[in-house]
Amino acid sequence: MDSHGWQVVYAALRAVDRRIPQTGRKKTYSDMLIVAMLLWAVFHDRPQGWACRRSSYSGVFHPSRLPSQGHFSRRLRGERCQRLWEAVERRLADADVPTPRSFLDARPLVVGACSKDGEAKPGRVYGGFARGYKLHAIVSDDWRVRAWCVTALNVSELWAAEVLIPRTSLGSWLLADGNYDSAALYDLADQQDCQLLTPLPKNAGEGHRPQSLARLRAVELWRWGVAEPIHRLRGGVERCFGQQSSLGGGLAPLPAWVRRLRRVERWVAGKLIIYPARLRLHRAAA
Repeated sequence: MDSHGWQVVYAALRAVDRRIPQTGRKKTYSDMLIVAMLLWAVFHDRPQGWACRRSSYSGVFHPSRLPSQGHFSRRLRGERCQRLWEAVERRLADADVPTPRSFLDARPLVVGACSKDGEAKPGRVYGGFARGYKLHAIVSDDWRVRAWCVTALNVSELWAAEVLIPRTSLGSWLLADGNYDSAALYDLADQQDCQLLTPLPKNAGEGHRPQSLARLRAVELWRWGVAEPIHRLRGGVERCFGQQSSLGGGLAPLPAWVRRLRRVERWVAGKLIIYPARLRLHRAAA
């Protein structure tokens, strides 16, 4: 992560810190410092303990005092630190700004076969099976991550989608692959006046049981040839995932020290803060 990207992130952190009220007694180390330290470690692909060493900092970010590793770890679990973390991510991603199209997909976060992480579960990945976690995300058509969650690799994508869809506004179209062909998801999207569009089987809409009106509408769109050119745009989510991994400090495979769901969520959140900051810089330079 270069100094320009860090300045974008740190400015966003300072802005949200001013807006979120302080609670309790005055702290020796501010919540903003605790969150900034963790972001600094994530940006440099280093474990949390690395952020507590004086030698880890340069001129662009150089705290005058640092907490002990135990104090740092305890403070990260505090409610206000969590709120700061989430607010920075939403601010940089413009998570409340909808676009005409959104994409729904997931990507695996695999751990090694010999890992002792009890929360990393086996699940299907491209070409076979592996153990690990899965990032589920709703992505806008300008490649911003609007809503996301991390689960074990064996958790159903349908379950995660039911959690994510109510969290954000979707625009007019929500494009997904065949794993998301579910009447419940079609109805959830329809509640936001959004049309979910997934590949459908040839006999879709021919059953005798009550069916989702939104899914029946999608059946007609496929029959009329309207759905196919729109659904081809779903490749945008793959480009978004690729961009997240291709930049320096991006969301690469999980390092050895990122284990257990809470740490994986924290690591992914840090990477998803880096990503929109770099995206803003690239678009400003274009």
